[in-house]
Amino acid sequence: MYASSTKSTGPPGRMKKDESLLGKLGGTLVRKKKAKEVSDLQEEGKNAINAPLLPSSADLLPEELLLDESAEKTMLDPTSRENPKFKELQKVLIDWINNELEEERIIVKDLEEDLYDGQVLQKLFEKLSGRKLNVAEVTQSEIGQKQKLQTVLEAVNDLLRPQGWTIEWGVDLIHCKNLVAIVYLLVALAMHFLAPIRLPEHVSVQVVVVKKREGILQTSHVTKELTTTTEMMMGRFERDAFDTLLDHAPDKLNVVKTFADGVYLVLLMGLLEDYFVPLYNFYLTPESFEQKVHNVAFAFELMQDGGLKKPKARPEDVVNLNLKSTLRVLYNLFTNYKSAE
Repeated sequence: MYASSTKSTGPPGRMKKDESLLGKLGGTLVRKKKAKEVSDLQEEGKNAINAPLLPSSADLLPEELLLDESAEKTMLDPTSRENPKFKELQKVLIDWINNELEEERIIVKDLEEDLYDGQVLQKLFEKLSGRKLNVAEVTQSEIGQKQKLQTVLEAVNDLLRPQGWTIEWGVDLIHCKNLVAIVYLLVALAMHFLAPIRLPEHVSVQVVVVKKREGILQTSHVTKELTTTTEMMMGRFERDAFDTLLDHAPDKLNVVKTFADGVYLVLLMGLLEDYFVPLYNFYLTPESFEQKVHNVAFAFELMQDGGLKKPKARPEDVVNLNLKSTLRVLYNLFTNYKSAE
């Protein structure tokens, strides 16, 4: 039997010293790694604090990431898309379009998806302006759609630019479904043609501007004001004969206020059209604002049944004693029935 032997690679003291050195070295490397992670985390936090709230590159659409040098594109900030007032503005505009194009059997559900090809914008402009545009009725190709948009927007711009409007829309913006540009355009049309709607006041959105400089994407935020106050928006229009009348004889117009609750308007339509209006259809002695609005709205329906165009004034304007709006309604009745026996 032989005694087993173990081959030693070095003195015991040297081995313990080496193990201790490796342990210390490993600990140092771990500490340095952790220190670097902390430093990176601090830097990331610092950048997050100092930088504006911008979408990451992963959140940008591919076309934004493929910008040419010095090119620029804009997109609606995600937080603004969820803004309740911005959503309300879109709903008001959608309801207005659907009401205007009801006879065309056109139903708009989404401004981005339904207006980008120019078809709805064409029909809307033709209805509002009473002018027929020389464009193809239906176009499926991108080229055809852009040609239609070009024709429609040229007509719109020719109408609005002399009134001092800043053109915040364009063929490419509309066709690429830029919601801010679409809303800008619709607000301008609604205001110019005195749409019988109430646009929400002080609606602003944040737009992300993406630029490419020296191969690097740069982003910034810009605030876009879509609406101001009702008074300021209505003040854009030229003064007419009604303004002159209000300036020179305001005391003689107080009688107009008697139509504010809608009762006289309803009864007047019955007299003009020679029929009896059942009392259950309206409030003979309205007390609340809602009841008065109901009466005026009902009177407007009777006017349309009698062959008149839908009044541009809103029922709420008449109830709120807006003299100019009420005068327009009464003048419309006068011009339609002045020759009646």
